[in-house]
Amino acid sequence: MKKLATSAAVLALLVIGAGTSFAAGTIERACVRSDRKAANRALCGCIQDVADLTLTGSDQKLAATFFKNPQKAQDVRQSDRRSHEIFWKRYKNFGETARAYCSR
Repeated sequence: MKKLATSAAVLALLVIGAGTSFAAGTIERACVRSDRKAANRALCGCIQDVADLTLTGSDQKLAATFFKNPQKAQDVRQSDRRSHEIFWKRYKNFGETARAYCSR
């Protein structure tokens, strides 16, 4: 019985660990695929953690497009659409938080 409980605990840790190490988020995938020299799994994972705390899922999808097309970020920032203005405030907070949290 003790062996079965130990095996179950090890299996649970493996499943949890696999879920966290292989399940990259939208921002993390875009960051890793970007051509930026500083992009690495650790940094991109940290940025994803901050995104999960500060951005909605749809915010993350939009923000991920900025890695490939920085001009799109500028277009959204200068847009007259109210939804873009609201998004930009959240995105600015995300950027400031990621800078502070992930630059350690």
